[in-house]
Amino acid sequence: MQFGGRYRFKASRLHIWAALNDAEILKNTIPGCTRIVWIDETSLEAVITVDLGVAKPTFSGIIEMHDVTPAVSYTLFGYGKGGLLGHAHGRADVTLTDDGDDCILAFIAEGGASNAIMKFGKKLIGRSAQRVIDHFFMRFAKAVDVDMEVLDPDSGRFTST
Repeated sequence: MQFGGRYRFKASRLHIWAALNDAEILKNTIPGCTRIVWIDETSLEAVITVDLGVAKPTFSGIIEMHDVTPAVSYTLFGYGKGGLLGHAHGRADVTLTDDGDDCILAFIAEGGASNAIMKFGKKLIGRSAQRVIDHFFMRFAKAVDVDMEVLDPDSGRFTST
């Protein structure tokens, strides 16, 4: 499953970068997150409950940052175990660029899960994952007190949320 998005934040790239690396902000903005802590310079431990509609598995796992260029880009790798439903994993390439005084965050992500989770159906899992991503960015913008616009892939224009 692949996902992606582009978001324009009415804030500096440095401000957005700092917030993306603040575990407390992440805990309060990742839907279903009950715990997220830095365990070393490039790894976070997280506990996240995902609402799949028909089930709400809780995943415990690790998120690692690779190829970090501060305030510019990084790649995230995540792996979590969800009890009886098995595991889920993902990767996301994130870049931050200046757009005047604003910051554009772009990401491309892909993920997968064990057969027990995939039995719910790729469409359901895909919609749930995209919903988590969209809610994260909306909550993130609110937590850092900045306006955000989302790129509409059909029109190619940014629209307010």
